[in-house]
Amino acid sequence: MNAEEEEGFRQFVAAQLGPLRKLAYLTCGNWHTAEDAVATALAKLYPRWRKLDRPDLYAKTMVYRAAVDETRRPWRRERSAGDEMPDIAQRDPAAATDERLRVQVALRAVPRKQRAALILRYYLGLSLEETAGVLGISVGTAKSQTSRGLSRLREVLAAERIDLQVANIEELTRAVA
Repeated sequence: MNAEEEEGFRQFVAAQLGPLRKLAYLTCGNWHTAEDAVATALAKLYPRWRKLDRPDLYAKTMVYRAAVDETRRPWRRERSAGDEMPDIAQRDPAAATDERLRVQVALRAVPRKQRAALILRYYLGLSLEETAGVLGISVGTAKSQTSRGLSRLREVLAAERIDLQVANIEELTRAVA
């Protein structure tokens, strides 16, 4: 194939790729299978390119046939193990996510140095000595920053729980009234 014919094929593919993918998808109902069908059809079309008068019709026919053939392939009939998974009762992760977000918001209310000490000690699991080294403070100061940070975190979380309870009581009184 000469350079001019190759450029014509590239332009054809660029112009027709979208419609050919849509045709394949409508034929087989799966985007991945449709892309495989189009790739197969274009690979077969390339060597026949210079012999065709109407490559657009030929390509559509090939894509349609390739999409049908893709659905007939033995590995397409196989089901993955995930299709038939047994129903197992699992814990709802939403509560854990809500709790993490609540702690994250409460941590923002803790002063910066105390928050850093808490994160280093309890999130990253560093010792008091390592925490002091990272923060550039003495071990005693790291210990007091951690202790004060925990106290402040507990206060914020307790106040938030009280605020939530008050908000729920207000909603209940509005609903009853």
